[in-house]
Amino acid sequence: MVVLAPRLTAAFGPKAMIVTGLALLAAGLGWLSLVRPDGTFAADVLPASLVAALGMSLAFIPSLQMAISSAAPEQGGLASGIVNTSYQIGSALGLATVTAIAVPLGADELGDPVALTDGYSAAFTAAAAVAVLAIITTAATVRSRKPDLVKAA
Repeated sequence: MVVLAPRLTAAFGPKAMIVTGLALLAAGLGWLSLVRPDGTFAADVLPASLVAALGMSLAFIPSLQMAISSAAPEQGGLASGIVNTSYQIGSALGLATVTAIAVPLGADELGDPVALTDGYSAAFTAAAAVAVLAIITTAATVRSRKPDLVKAA
């Protein structure tokens, strides 16, 4: 995906790739929220995880590319550091938030598979909702660029 995402970004533009990636991420997270207590990894978790991973790649790579290409050449390292730090802080805050949602709804009930699954389902649903909000924000705020102006990395 590291090779494919920049080529797709060059062909379709970063905004389209970020929105598409976030939509796939939301779909994968929504799919994970449907996991059953008696489900299997191969049928319930793996396909949804692959969809979410594809979405993350399609969203994050163009985001990083846009952030770095928007900075002056001498500030490329600074821009990269800020973006990567934002990813790390966002991940930590996101994990804390979904944990705060999941635990009261049953994710701490290790002896009760139904309650445990309900808690995780709520967390994945909340994460999917955040991805949908990110789609709306991206669509409203990111300016489209002509695909031929975006350089493939």
